[in-house]
Amino acid sequence: MIVSSLINEHFAASRLLSSFALSPFGNLTHASTIFSSIHRPNSFMWNTLIRAQQKQPINALSLYISMRRHCVLPGKHTFPFLLKACSSLSQPLLPCKQVHAHVVKFGLHLDCHVGNGLVRCYSVSDDLIDARYVFDEIPNRNLSLWTTMICGYAQNFCYNEALGLFERMVVDGFEPNGATLASVLSACARSGCLELGERIHEFMRVKRVEVGVILGTALVYMYAKNGAILMARKLFDEMPEKNVVTWNAIICGLASHGLVDDALSLFESMKKDGIVVPNDVTFIGVLSACCHAGLIDVGREVFCSMKVVYGIEPKIEHYGCIVDLLGRGGKLLEAEELIKGMPLKPDVVILGALLAACKNNGHTEVAERVVKEILTLEPHNHGVHVSLSNMYAEAGQWQEVLRLRKMMKEEKLKKAPGWSLVAT
Repeated sequence: MIVSSLINEHFAASRLLSSFALSPFGNLTHASTIFSSIHRPNSFMWNTLIRAQQKQPINALSLYISMRRHCVLPGKHTFPFLLKACSSLSQPLLPCKQVHAHVVKFGLHLDCHVGNGLVRCYSVSDDLIDARYVFDEIPNRNLSLWTTMICGYAQNFCYNEALGLFERMVVDGFEPNGATLASVLSACARSGCLELGERIHEFMRVKRVEVGVILGTALVYMYAKNGAILMARKLFDEMPEKNVVTWNAIICGLASHGLVDDALSLFESMKKDGIVVPNDVTFIGVLSACCHAGLIDVGREVFCSMKVVYGIEPKIEHYGCIVDLLGRGGKLLEAEELIKGMPLKPDVVILGALLAACKNNGHTEVAERVVKEILTLEPHNHGVHVSLSNMYAEAGQWQEVLRLRKMMKEEKLKKAPGWSLVAT
């Protein structure tokens, strides 16, 4: 191409650039060299290079700035690539708003493809108000845009909004695809909407939707979270292919419903199969099952195997489970030593679990030390004073009760009132 001067023809050069920038066997560095040698590259070339920079989103934004400085007009294909790059940033909101301003400036704010990128980017930024504004502004929405907005709600824990939008989508005549169904099933799981989840499952049967790993896992998770654990287990057993998320959904579901033997049996089956390797979430479910049944020895063995066998560094949630397990079994000093030896800084949740165990076992000495630790983290957590005072009263240490309550009265300390939420 160089010898024959075809390198200077935009059509041929753009195809060469695309091949180097986007193909699996390409070379982005060489693509950039070719791009810099082209006289007045067109918008297709700029878009190609921006699209290729998804692993380095800052470079994509820099390219767009250079594109504008060279007075090349962006089109409806430029902004989706640019917004995808923005979504990959650690702080995507400000760049998203700036790109949005350019979208409006060039009259592309009603384009579905561009709008889809904006909704996704705002959703990733936890800005659902602006995401919904963009969604509502587009008159002729396609299925992809509906799905992105529903996914945005589901991923930001706005489950009622996700379900409401899904029902509106169906009323408007759109038939959901796999991505939409997976998001809605996740919302059903989180918000306790078993009836809607069952209707979606029936819809999938009637429409003969192919239930692969993702949809199958979503169904198992939905049924398990809504208490229909037998149905969840049935679907799990029928799935020909399962990934680690599928195994985690059923193991954690069985554990939370007190079916400890089934949860531990499945964990053993998972290890024997060897096809799927347990991850940190798997161990939370297994340790939770051990807590429900008070299986201290099994819990210790599972906890130790995390790092030794699987190379998984325990997180604060795993330490919380094992501390809860030891506390329920009356092993308070062992639990306290475990917390002291943690490579992580203990939080109020794990210390609260130990304090609750102290209360159940009437161990005021450990409780005193735990209360000091909690107050170091949360000086205004006056509820621990009340808990310690009650423990002193149950142990008959009335002098300590009077001392503690006098101190609370002098310092005008009050326990925050409890509250509850009842779903309607």
